[in-house]
Amino acid sequence: MTYHELEEQDRTLIRAASQAIERNYSDPRHTVGAAVLCSSGEVYVGVNIDSSGYGPCAEAIAIGRAITDGERRIEGIVAVSGPSEPHNVISPCGNCRQMLYDYAPDCWVILTHDSRVMKIRARDLIPDAYGHLD
Repeated sequence: MTYHELEEQDRTLIRAASQAIERNYSDPRHTVGAAVLCSSGEVYVGVNIDSSGYGPCAEAIAIGRAITDGERRIEGIVAVSGPSEPHNVISPCGNCRQMLYDYAPDCWVILTHDSRVMKIRARDLIPDAYGHLD
């Protein structure tokens, strides 16, 4: 897998996710914020939704908001946790990795790798993946 250094637009995306969770943090219901950057330049945010049956991740909420607004090309995504700065940049769960592979295999995923915040293509997070179009 090839990880890449962050650029300024990646740091902007991290700030957007951080602001989303700061506005909405409520332990244990809403503990993760996410932000997606679309090819239009728009940024969409979301927070996780916790329930007794199933709770969608913040990444799914943010991607759903983007798709609902007509976006079809996601350029980057990040998720962060914690009620206040400094937020931890976290890696997407298995379900989110599959969703990213299905919806945006070429987008940059910002995550923590070897104690450094880096980015990698979504398609590289699931080697030999099976997608909905396969």
